[in-house]
Amino acid sequence: MTDFQTPGAPGTPKAANPFATPAPALRFERLLLVGTGALHAWQLPTWVSWLRMTYPRLALRTVITRSAERFVTRQALTALSGSETLVDEWPRDEGTGALHVELAQWADAVLVYPATVNFISRYATGIADTPVLLALQCLQAPVAVAPCLPPGADQSERVRTHLATLSAQKNVVVVPAVPGRSITTGRDDAAVPPPMPTVVEQLQARHTALQAEAA
Repeated sequence: MTDFQTPGAPGTPKAANPFATPAPALRFERLLLVGTGALHAWQLPTWVSWLRMTYPRLALRTVITRSAERFVTRQALTALSGSETLVDEWPRDEGTGALHVELAQWADAVLVYPATVNFISRYATGIADTPVLLALQCLQAPVAVAPCLPPGADQSERVRTHLATLSAQKNVVVVPAVPGRSITTGRDDAAVPPPMPTVVEQLQARHTALQAEAA
């Protein structure tokens, strides 16, 4: 099982206090938040609430993977985000639209939090077998990826290659993970996402850089 970090937990660095980092100003209006199947997804309701309170004018949409539903419910995220939380799978009733096109055209920015090894690997290798992955391959908007890695994964040559591949894309920022407690080993040998304010700050910085380049 993947890993977690909680404020005040034994072995958690003091700097990991989730509200220690001031909230950056945002210059985008629509954020797509994607949660994948790491245990750290349990914190998404807290961070969705933080986003809504900190940026009341921000339009927020949330999508989670099937594996993320082991740790967080769509009902909770829907209630807190103010819009329906979707599952990252192809709709049975296609209707007249295409979800991947809608997501890619709607989002001013995308934040993947937490991002599992599986999701990172599929994204980096161009796999597009879900609406979110296909949308990510099609959009030019800034994307922040916050890895959540089990013990040893941060030393894997293959994982490092995938992270480097994503970092090489001009619209993608991979936010460095921080040490966290593994529920499997009981040690601080996992790598988990930093607090949401840190990730949002780097996402905004990439948005600013892309806007400057376009100008």
